[in-house]
Amino acid sequence: MNIIETRDLTHVYRGKIKALNNVNFAAKPGERIAIIGANGAGKSTLFKHFNGILRPTTGEVLIKGEPVTDRNILKVRKTVGVVFQDPDDQIFAPTVKQDVAFGPVNLGLPQEVVEKRVIEALETVRLTGFEERAPHHLSAGEKKKVAIAGILAMQPEVLVLDEPTAGLDPGGAMRLIWLINEMNRYLGITIITATHEVDIVPLLADRVCIMSSGRIIGDGSPQKIFATDELIRKTHLRLPLVAQLLEMLQDEGVPVDVKFTLEEARDELLRVVKQNASDTG
Repeated sequence: MNIIETRDLTHVYRGKIKALNNVNFAAKPGERIAIIGANGAGKSTLFKHFNGILRPTTGEVLIKGEPVTDRNILKVRKTVGVVFQDPDDQIFAPTVKQDVAFGPVNLGLPQEVVEKRVIEALETVRLTGFEERAPHHLSAGEKKKVAIAGILAMQPEVLVLDEPTAGLDPGGAMRLIWLINEMNRYLGITIITATHEVDIVPLLADRVCIMSSGRIIGDGSPQKIFATDELIRKTHLRLPLVAQLLEMLQDEGVPVDVKFTLEEARDELLRVVKQNASDTG
């Protein structure tokens, strides 16, 4: 069963602006999916339908096979957690501990269960010892982790992240990417990420959906999507820098295949070097 599914999902703002246009999307448990597209493509609007923040103008959203309704909205929000681009939009308590505890408390869980979940969530995001800190005095990366911990304390099956590395320095971005992948690998959480930073897409996703003008116009592996020049041009995106470098080497006659991550590029270049050494030896 798909854990999230949209069927002919359309959303119109103020009766005029069609932000989503007959979107059909499905995610299976445990998948890592990136949804990419230029600003205004509809990524954030789509995400807000995944846990009922927005409701369809037409079409429907199903979570674990059930349409989202007023009756099951708490169950939906326990299943699907959304982390917004700006963590200040969802951090509001005076201490980190209180902020992370907010969701479990509102589920009506016993105090000892709430405390256990807070401890486990902060351990997962590497913020143990931050319990009494004021969230708004933290760094941007730490705030992102607090926001993620608040969702993890709800024990979701899906984590939806809107531009997770926005505003972070390169080191902070890589640490957050590592954390997100760890949650997928060891906790089995389905990860759905929206980003326009194409360089991080191969690090975060095994499947990529391209959005443009409120529609999904491409769906496949990073290799398939980035190999389709027409899609990349249409959405005003570009290839990851690693892939661009290997394409430049191809143009210079170097027999390399295009890869999309540093590790893959390293292995490909080592392959060519070793093959050249063998041929000339």
